Amino acid sequence: MSKYSLSEFVSKTAERDASSEVFELENAYLLEVKLAGRVWAKAGAMIAYQGQVKFTREGVLDRGLGGLLKKAVTGEGMSLMKVDGRGRVYLADRGKKIQILHLDNDVICVNGNDVLALEETLEYDIKLMRSFGAAAGGGLFNVRVSGTGHIAITTHYEPLTLAVKPGSTVFTDPNATVAWSGNLTPGFHTDISLGTFLGRGSGESFQLKFDAPAGESGWVVMQPYEETYGPTQG
Repeated sequence: MSKYSLSEFVSKTAERDASSEVFELENAYLLEVKLAGRVWAKAGAMIAYQGQVKFTREGVLDRGLGGLLKKAVTGEGMSLMKVDGRGRVYLADRGKKIQILHLDNDVICVNGNDVLALEETLEYDIKLMRSFGAAAGGGLFNVRVSGTGHIAITTHYEPLTLAVKPGSTVFTDPNATVAWSGNLTPGFHTDISLGTFLGRGSGESFQLKFDAPAGESGWVVMQPYEETYGPTQG
């Protein structure tokens, strides 16, 4: 039998259960959720499902008045949907690589566009970076996720994690910054000389600045790709 036969293709690409975890990677770009209750997922990320599953777009008042105001500013860039029921749901986001993280009473901040799914046991809150948005002429926001449970985030290609140590500032391109440890609060840095060198329209003249708190260390996750964020992207 040819190794390119139809039966060989079906067998090679068939779903396989490797664990009993709620979140499981079918491959590097496709997440399976074993649903028995509710999870939150990025709106539009569902590619298939089995079972009794209901999808509901997050209402503007689901997060209270503060959530309504933030949604008005961020547009549709951070739209989530409630996924309720029992069954299996398959999620993907434009072929981006998926990373599953288990938080154990931890805190992580993730670029809003890079959140794919999270368990209901986790708390999340949208944080706007107003100073960057005002200077760069666009919105930049992140999601602060805390508690215990699984979260799936996405990156273009393989991510790189940089250590942030006391006395050693890390500067990053906002469009390549994916996530950072919850004990870090990024600042805003403008490099006029770099902007002049690269051209007035270059985003590299605006950077995020990460400094570790006294006596602590942190980390920031980068991707080898500059992604444009905004309300037109979904």
